[in-house]
Amino acid sequence: MAAVPSEVVEPTGPPEGDGGTKAKKSGIGLGKYIVIRALLIIPTVFILVTTVFVLMRLTGDPVSASVGGRLPPEQLAERIRAAGYDRPIIIQYLDYLGGILRGDFGTTISDNIPVTQLLTRYGTATLELVLYALVVALLLGIPLGMLAAYRRDRGTDAVLRVLAILGYATPVFFAGLLLKLVFSVWLDWLPVSGRVTSSNQLVLQGVSAPTHIYIVDALRLGNFGIVGDVLTHAVLPAISLGLLVGGVFLRLVRTNMIGTLGQDYIESGRSRGVSERRLVTKHAYRPALVPIITVMGMQIALMLGGAILTETTFGWQGLGFKLAEYLQARDFVAVQGIVVMLAVIVAVTNFIVDVVAALIDPRVRY
Repeated sequence: MAAVPSEVVEPTGPPEGDGGTKAKKSGIGLGKYIVIRALLIIPTVFILVTTVFVLMRLTGDPVSASVGGRLPPEQLAERIRAAGYDRPIIIQYLDYLGGILRGDFGTTISDNIPVTQLLTRYGTATLELVLYALVVALLLGIPLGMLAAYRRDRGTDAVLRVLAILGYATPVFFAGLLLKLVFSVWLDWLPVSGRVTSSNQLVLQGVSAPTHIYIVDALRLGNFGIVGDVLTHAVLPAISLGLLVGGVFLRLVRTNMIGTLGQDYIESGRSRGVSERRLVTKHAYRPALVPIITVMGMQIALMLGGAILTETTFGWQGLGFKLAEYLQARDFVAVQGIVVMLAVIVAVTNFIVDVVAALIDPRVRY
């Protein structure tokens, strides 16, 4: 009697003979796909920049909107002329486009800071928060999605699906307030707000050529006390924002793993005596991860939107926090620059995700 193989044996490469031709065709298709996706960034960003510019100008000139009620008419008119807002709108628009191409997003009206400097300093804080939240979402969504698929139509699956819906449907600021109430106020385990304690922040500001990504700067110092402080402050904001996307990942992994578990090679493995746990953890989960890669760009855009509320809730000094401040100050130059930068980040992120997805799954290119 023949021995029963202990696991599924899958083909690892293309058939001999025409494999080189197929690989060559795939390479050409991938190159064209990358070029097309890269070129699509240009009209996307152009439309976004134009839309934001027009919407901001519908309120009037930025100087009047920000300080119109606090300056005498003569000084207000002088500031409008100095900023060039008395010129025709088309000239202002062309100058703004030219400034963006040079990396100049203007200067804030309320505190006279170059918007580029604002984006560099506070954008890294938002990037740090989004990366923390993405790690939380992946750590929750992937294993729990696998568990839900493995326990399909049982109590565990039902509970996890409900939790996934709640995680996505709960407003980010409300989840943040609940987390603060439980873990900061009642249990006193974690900080209420901020990115780091004030004393450690002064230390981090003394780092030569700081990245303003506190975890990176703390590691560069080699001070693991500050590293722990940074991570402790990041726990609640990361969970609050990560739950928003973690539920999406959970449902995606569950749905795709259920489909994968019905494939012929999985059934073949079952017939050969391979354990269900091994089929799930070794053979079925990798194809189920492809959809997560393809939608990750959209989820990062969702995170950037949620970061505005999360940063405001936790006093996290990032672009979302500053955007709320400048909206209250009606500083539309700063608002315009921040919104445009967020739009560019989303467009570039989608491009990177699309390329990664095309590398993993050639079907994406067609």
